[in-house]
Parts: sequence; C-alpha cells; structure tokens
Amino acid sequence: MKRFGMTLVAALCLATMTFAAGNQPTTEKWEGHINIEKLSRYLKLDGNQTEEVANICEFFNEQMKRANTSKKNQEQMLRNAIYGNLKLMKKTLNEKQYADYTKILNITLQNKGIEVK
Repeated sequence: MKRFGMTLVAALCLATMTFAAGNQPTTEKWEGHINIEKLSRYLKLDGNQTEEVANICEFFNEQMKRANTSKKNQEQMLRNAIYGNLKLMKKTLNEKQYADYTKILNITLQNKGIEVK
C-alpha cells in the first residue's frame, strides 16, 4: 500500500510539472518572418494597401532584428519598433483592418514571449 501511495504521488507530481511547463511563455526571439499573403487575405487588403503593408512589415522586421541583437536599450528598441509599426499601419489600414491587425500583432508578440510595457 505504501508503494502504491508513493507511485501515485510521483505520477501526480510528474503530471503537474508537465502541465505547468506547457504554460510557460517562450523566450524565442523574433525570427523576422511575416507572411504578407496570409495577412493580406485576412485583412482583405486592396492592391495599394498590400504593397504598403509589405514595405511596413519589411521595415518592422529589420527594426525587430536590430532590437534583438542589441546589447543596450533592447527594451526601448523593441518598444520603438512595435509602436512605430502600429503608427505606420494605422495610416495605411482602415479602422476595422487596423483593429484586426492589432489583435494579430498582440497575439504574435505574446506567443514569442515579447512583452512591451
């Protein structure tokens, strides 16, 4: 009976650790890939918007890479890159498209473990 109790406790601890490990945020850095085609379809962009959004995303990727490789002011550089991207997108997209884009960006940043304060 004692052996059964110890086995049960060990199994419970293992299950708890496995569950808790799955809820930890990733520390993966921004790899710099945004699928413009899927983004365009989701936001229902017209031709001019698609080109402009592609340019903004390319600029955003460059800024994020620069921020991730920076030794100094990394937090500030991440913040500037994200808010700069949002400012440019707000000028390009209509209100509904911008709201959808901010949701996508927020979820993507959270999944990458990037938190902007």
